[in-house]
Amino acid sequence: MTSPLVDQHATGYSLRQALCMVRAAELAYQDEQTIDAAAREWGFDRVRHHHTAFRPPFPLQDTQAYTLGGRHMIITAFRGTEPAELRDWLSDASTPPWPGPGGRGHVHHGFAEALEAVWPQVLTTLKEFRDNNQALYFTGHSLGGALAMLAGTRLHFEDPRLTADGVYTFGQPRTCDPGLARDFNGAFAERMYRFVNNNDIVPQLPPEPVFRHVSALRYIDSRGAVHNTMPLIGGLLDRGRGLTADLLAPASDGIRDHFITAYVTALEQAAERQG
Repeated sequence: MTSPLVDQHATGYSLRQALCMVRAAELAYQDEQTIDAAAREWGFDRVRHHHTAFRPPFPLQDTQAYTLGGRHMIITAFRGTEPAELRDWLSDASTPPWPGPGGRGHVHHGFAEALEAVWPQVLTTLKEFRDNNQALYFTGHSLGGALAMLAGTRLHFEDPRLTADGVYTFGQPRTCDPGLARDFNGAFAERMYRFVNNNDIVPQLPPEPVFRHVSALRYIDSRGAVHNTMPLIGGLLDRGRGLTADLLAPASDGIRDHFITAYVTALEQAAERQG
C-alpha cells in the first residue's frame, strides 16, 4: 500500500487532501501494526486505536477506528464494513431512528449505536491530542463514512470547542433525517466533502424520504473525473456507461464501485492529472 505525503499544514479542499483522506480511510481496514507504521511514515508521532463491540439490529458487530496526532493535524478514521452487512442493516425498518446530536433531528439507529460504542474513547483522545490547536479531520469509507459524518456532527453540536476542520467521506450511506441534514449543511459548508464513485450502491441506501444525504457531493464519473455536482441528465448517462462497462456482470458495478480501492485509484488518477 503506497502511502500519501500528508501535508499537516493543508487547509481547505483539494484533490491532494482528498487523496490523503481516502488513504487514511483505507488504512482503517489494516491491523494495528500497519497503522502504526504508516503513522510514523506520514509524520504523526501519536496513535490511538479505538475498538469496541455494539449490537445493531443484526448480530454483534465491532466499531474500529484510529486517531493520529501530529504537531499540526489530527485525523480520526473509521473503518467500514462489507456491503452485504450494511445492506442488511439498512433494509431493517423495525428499529426506530436515534435522536440526533444535540437534540437535532434523527439518525439511523445502527450508525448511532456504532458511534456511541466508541465515542468516549475518541473524544478522550481528541482532547488529549489537541494540545497545539491542530486542525482536526474525520474520514471514513462506507459505514466509516457515516460514523465520520456523525462524529463531526457530535463535536459541533455537543462540544463546539473541538469543531472539525474537515470531514471527508467515501461511499457514505444516507445517515440522518432531513432536519439534521439541513443543520449539518449549514454548519459544515466548505468543510464536508462526500465522495460517491459512479454507481456505488451504498450511497443509495437507506431509501428517501426518511433518510437524507448531507450536501457537498463530489461525484466520480465512470472515467474517473471528479465533479462538484452530478447533473441529472449527464449523471444518468454516465451511470449507464458504468453499468455497461462490464458486459459479463453489469449488476456487479454497484458493488465494485463501492470498494475502497476503487476510490483510492480514482483519486490517485485525478490528483495526478491535476498535477
